[in-house]
Amino acid sequence: MRVTLKLATSLDGRIATAAGESKWITGPAAREQVHRLRALHQAVLVGVETAIADDPELTVRLPGFVGFQPTRVVLDSRQRLPADLKLVTDATRLDTVVITTANPNKRLTDAGVTVLRVVESEGRPDLAAALQALRLHLAGRLAQTLPERAAGGSAEGYDPALFVEGGGQVAASFLKAGLVDAIEWFRAPIVLGDEGRPAIGEFVLDRLADAPRFRRVAIHEVGDDLWERYERL
Repeated sequence: MRVTLKLATSLDGRIATAAGESKWITGPAAREQVHRLRALHQAVLVGVETAIADDPELTVRLPGFVGFQPTRVVLDSRQRLPADLKLVTDATRLDTVVITTANPNKRLTDAGVTVLRVVESEGRPDLAAALQALRLHLAGRLAQTLPERAAGGSAEGYDPALFVEGGGQVAASFLKAGLVDAIEWFRAPIVLGDEGRPAIGEFVLDRLADAPRFRRVAIHEVGDDLWERYERL
């Protein structure tokens, strides 16, 4: 599965103020481009902290868009996702997945959320196992909508694309695991300072040689913001 990490930050790499305010760091042109990128992916993923703090829809909202909405995915070890969030209240209409390390919570499954249990790694869902479980789920979804292209729902040969949108610890976990293939980085011309919340969470490296390395492949102006695109070396 190809994994793209999306970052929307200040110039100094912060995704929110010290108080947690984050709407909106980037401008409308950058946010519109994010919707276009979502439309190119089969799934969009956030951590449960981001889901609780922002109550996102994780949908493609573009004028005239008639394509398939991506599957909304939440990494949620303890299934803390509140029932009144948009990700839960419209789960019967939009494919929504919670990836956890525990048995499925009936509160979520009754609301229409698909709960995928995977093995644990350092207290969180193992990301490699999470991607494999998600790939199987997406293959099954494809088989239901386009059976001639995915006979029997088999995941063999199926390579969906995942758009990871946050938060900081989720971004760090994917980078640490070496699972990020590309980065779409939107930077706003503001500075939030050292107390602002970092785009990349706890990520300890002893040697520069161990740092994930990327090659910048494009840079664009989108409104007042800068959009940088990177591919993993």
